[in-house]
Amino acid sequence: MKEEIRDKISLKAKENLSYTKDLLKNNSDIVFREFYIGKLNAALIYVDGMADKRLLDDYVLETLMVIGPDITEVEEIKDKILTVSDMREVKKLSEGINAMLSGDTLMFIDGLEVGYVIATRSWPARGVSEPSGETVIRGGRDGFTETIRFNTALVRRRIKDTRLKVESKTLGVRSKSDLAIMYIDDIVNKKILEELFSRLEKIDIDAVLDSGYVEQFIEDNKWSFFPQVQSTERPDVVAAALYEGRITILVDNSPFALIVPATMSAMFQSPDDYYQRWIYGSIIRLVRFLSIFAALMLPALYVAVTSFHPAIIPTKLAYFIAASREGVPFPAFVEALIMEFSLAFLIESTARLPKAIGSTVGIVGGLIIGQAAVTAGIVSPIMIIIVSVTAITSFTTPNYEMASAFRILRFILIIFAAVIGLYGIMIGIILILIHLVRLKSFNIPYLAPVVNPDIDDFKDSFMRFPIRFYKKRPGFMNTGDKVRQK
Repeated sequence: MKEEIRDKISLKAKENLSYTKDLLKNNSDIVFREFYIGKLNAALIYVDGMADKRLLDDYVLETLMVIGPDITEVEEIKDKILTVSDMREVKKLSEGINAMLSGDTLMFIDGLEVGYVIATRSWPARGVSEPSGETVIRGGRDGFTETIRFNTALVRRRIKDTRLKVESKTLGVRSKSDLAIMYIDDIVNKKILEELFSRLEKIDIDAVLDSGYVEQFIEDNKWSFFPQVQSTERPDVVAAALYEGRITILVDNSPFALIVPATMSAMFQSPDDYYQRWIYGSIIRLVRFLSIFAALMLPALYVAVTSFHPAIIPTKLAYFIAASREGVPFPAFVEALIMEFSLAFLIESTARLPKAIGSTVGIVGGLIIGQAAVTAGIVSPIMIIIVSVTAITSFTTPNYEMASAFRILRFILIIFAAVIGLYGIMIGIILILIHLVRLKSFNIPYLAPVVNPDIDDFKDSFMRFPIRFYKKRPGFMNTGDKVRQK
């Protein structure tokens, strides 16, 4: 049950200090510092390890205890004595305590029915480094960290516009995690912005430990395999999305930013597409779409053709497949499932292992075990080739969640193919397309711009036209300022 903190701040600093000590008892990391400003009693409360002690010593305690006794009015302390740049008044004790638990320092002074929150947040933080999951050949090497203010600064560095807005919000009854909602005021679709705030207001949970929590609460269809919120570690991707009229959510303690609304075409775009010349970006993007189609279809086609439709295979190839499968005790369906599960196990174990031995396990699993399985007659060589091509093509997708969705759908298509062959694959593809056509992200069609064709939007979908052709922002976003290039 939520513990209620009183809101009233007493005129006596000792009373506020006593109440706070009782509220936060048995916490060895919380420091209560009582001192005097002349004859006035005062108190500081902060969390050891999260507050900057040097700032408190040099600019708060020393200033107040040396110069403070000369003041005539207690209200002058804030405006004439304290030499800190960032501080504010709080009229509710609960608000001050929440700020203190976030790394700021809470101060009470006799005679004031308000508290002072001094910005002293300073905790160990990971430095800005290159994102491990979204590497690029050309482009910035900086990525988000777990500190929300570092992340907003990385975006600000790329958008020096007074119309860029950063609104703060707190989620989590107990964790009180900080969120930053970023958008460009004259570009963003106001209806989408209102819908986002409405969904965030409905979140009522003990703790928000990562942006993944928020993503699962605000997505449109929780049963869909496809990600309806784009996640990224790159500030340049966030900046590009903001310029298109999208909205970004940054969560403290998470290096992943969320971008809404999301479309399927956006999931296949990489910063490399825009930093290189348009012809290279277009070809790479087409390769990406063909690769994911091959990753989805190849194992299912193998099962369907070998089990139901061998007549459509060229004669020599059919003889080769039959010879390679001689001695394999399992049907093609079971053979495909064995290799697909083995691939899934290998990918998952490699991802969880330390980097020093992860590559070694990949080599052992991919080469030695695969060759041993063929030698033992458990699977055929052609199946090894198909699974290898499937693995390679699935890694071309820039978005991990989208690649995972197609991995699950690949299993489903294999089952359909094992039941009624090519007809099963066709039924599976039709069902997937029906779902995609109906799927939306914040009321924006997931397949935009395909489902609402606009010739301008197609310039940045399956291919990338030269940048000089991008005169307007995406039409399906219905943005405020629609022109981005004259």
